[in-house]
Amino acid sequence: MNISELKNLAENLLETFLNAGRKAIELRNNGLKTTFKSDNSPVTNGDLEVDKLLKKKIIQSTPNIPLISEETVNLNNNEKYKNFWLIDPIDGTKEYINNQDEFTLNASLIIDLEPVIGIIYAPEKKRLFYSYGNGNSFEKFEQKKIQLTCKKKTKGKEVHAVTHSIKPPSEVLKIHKKFNVKNFIKMKSSYKFCVIATGEFDLYAAKARAYEWDIAAGHAILKHAGGIVTTLDEEEFKYGKTDYKNLDLLARRSENLER
Repeated sequence: MNISELKNLAENLLETFLNAGRKAIELRNNGLKTTFKSDNSPVTNGDLEVDKLLKKKIIQSTPNIPLISEETVNLNNNEKYKNFWLIDPIDGTKEYINNQDEFTLNASLIIDLEPVIGIIYAPEKKRLFYSYGNGNSFEKFEQKKIQLTCKKKTKGKEVHAVTHSIKPPSEVLKIHKKFNVKNFIKMKSSYKFCVIATGEFDLYAAKARAYEWDIAAGHAILKHAGGIVTTLDEEEFKYGKTDYKNLDLLARRSENLER
C-alpha cells in the first residue's frame, strides 16, 4: 500500500473507533458482565462488543488481510502471516472494569512484519491517536488535528518515564539509570506510547510480557511521530512471532531524551 492508501484506510476507521468507545462507556455505565479466560484474565461484554464493531469495519475495509484479535485468536494455529491486522479491543480491561480512565481501543496493520498503521482511542480521556507512516502521526482532540513529533514537553533536561508497575524489575531500573530517568509513574494500557509520542513523557521500558496486540498500535504511533521502539538491547522489534508473544521492550521519544 502507498501512503495515500494507508491514510484513507486509517482515517476511514476513526469514526468506528469513536462509536465503539461510546459503546464501551455505555455498557460500563449499565453494569458490565465479566467472565474469565483460561489464563484467569477478565473479559467483559464491553470487550466483546468493541471487538465485534472494530472487526466488522476492518474486514469490510480490507477483506483479504487476515485479522488477529486478542478476543478470538487461536494460539494453537501455526499459520503465520507477514501482513495482518492486530486488534486489542480494550487494552486495560481491569481499569475498564474498575471505572478508571486509561483503557484504550487498539488496532494496527502489520505489513512485512512492521506496523504501518496504528489507531488508539482512550474514550474516557477523549483522546484519539492514529498514524499511517513516518511523519504521519496525529492526535484528534476537541475537533483539532495535532501532528505528533515527540517534541519534549517536560521541564529542562529531566527525563520522565512511564512503567507497567510501581515496582519495576531490575532490568527496567538499569535502563532508567542508563538514560538518567529522574522519576517514573505507573500507567496502564497502550496509552503509555501515546504520551511519549506527544512528548509528555520520555521513555517506557518493560521485560517480556503480554502480546503483540498490546503494543503494535502504540509502536506505530510512536515510531511514526519520530520515536524509537526496540528491545531492551536496542535490537529491531518485529511482529508475527510464535504465539504473538512480546519480547522485552524499550520505547523512547528520541535518541537524546534530555532535549
